[in-house]
Amino acid sequence: MTEGIRNTAAVAKAAVVTGASTGIGEATVRALRSEGWTVYAVARRADRLAALAAETGAVALPADVTDDADIARVVDEVTRAGGIDTLINIAGGARGADKVAEAKTEDWEWMFEVNVLGTLKLTRAFLPMLRAGGEGTVLNLTSTAGLSAYEGGGGYNAAKFAQHALTGALRLEEAEHNLRVIEVAPGLVQTEEFALNRLGGNPEAAAKVYAGVEKPLTADDVADVVRYAVILPHHVNLDQIVIRPVAQAANHKLIRKG
Repeated sequence: MTEGIRNTAAVAKAAVVTGASTGIGEATVRALRSEGWTVYAVARRADRLAALAAETGAVALPADVTDDADIARVVDEVTRAGGIDTLINIAGGARGADKVAEAKTEDWEWMFEVNVLGTLKLTRAFLPMLRAGGEGTVLNLTSTAGLSAYEGGGGYNAAKFAQHALTGALRLEEAEHNLRVIEVAPGLVQTEEFALNRLGGNPEAAAKVYAGVEKPLTADDVADVVRYAVILPHHVNLDQIVIRPVAQAANHKLIRKG
């Protein structure tokens, strides 16, 4: 059944994937290219995008998703290349693990800028194209941090709750345009940079996030779920997919061994 879905859905499909230089975004580019999709890989780091493009055949579009001029350039280049029917907003991240009382305003501003406003700006810019195609899809990668708050996560919780709400509103608003809106909300995912960036580049602190956790999710795990959600026939909308490792029964319950 899955193979049948792949063969049917992979024809003449094209997507923009943000956050494509690392982690889940990079893995999603590979997953969709394996389906034969045209993929426009968007991220700030041109060198990593160039390597990914050389490996996979994706189209590298270096850009900052929070920069209006960069977004306009990406839309223009994608339009001239033939357009897309799928937008996958993966760019985002966390900074800091402070409690609200010690919160750093600049960390919260960065998280809202990237997770919320970046998603807003890209989506708003591509909506006319996605509507015009008749069967458009927007997939937003949020987080279980946007579904349940936890201590030390206030800023990331707030940003991801906002992105979750944006996604829900978009689904309601765009159904009349036959636009499919999907939310994928991962729990604990061990990637190259997420915890490292969140904890100020401290490798020891980052390693403790995953210490003793048997089989945390990988970027490939999440990318495979993203791939499956967007290759389904268009009338099938997976509104919200929550994906966690078995060891994480909830944000506050994580089994560590050893």
